[in-house]
Amino acid sequence: MNEIMFLIEDDPEGGYSAQALGYSIFTEGETVEDVKENIADAVKCHFDESSDIPKVIRLHFVREEILTYAPNSKGCFA
Repeated sequence: MNEIMFLIEDDPEGGYSAQALGYSIFTEGETVEDVKENIADAVKCHFDESSDIPKVIRLHFVREEILTYAPNSKGCFA
């Protein structure tokens, strides 16, 4: 295997949570740097053989934002 991808999301309680796609690898961190370090450590711990560790760890940051549109008194959206 050459690559593994992690989905990184803002944690509702603060910091970030990360989950590998296709593997049971989960970790978290308070800052982006913390979560990157924790991902690297989690990947090393997950694979038994060092030759099985992916050469590339791809990080996919997901941020959810909600926009609320409501018409004003003229019927236009503000």
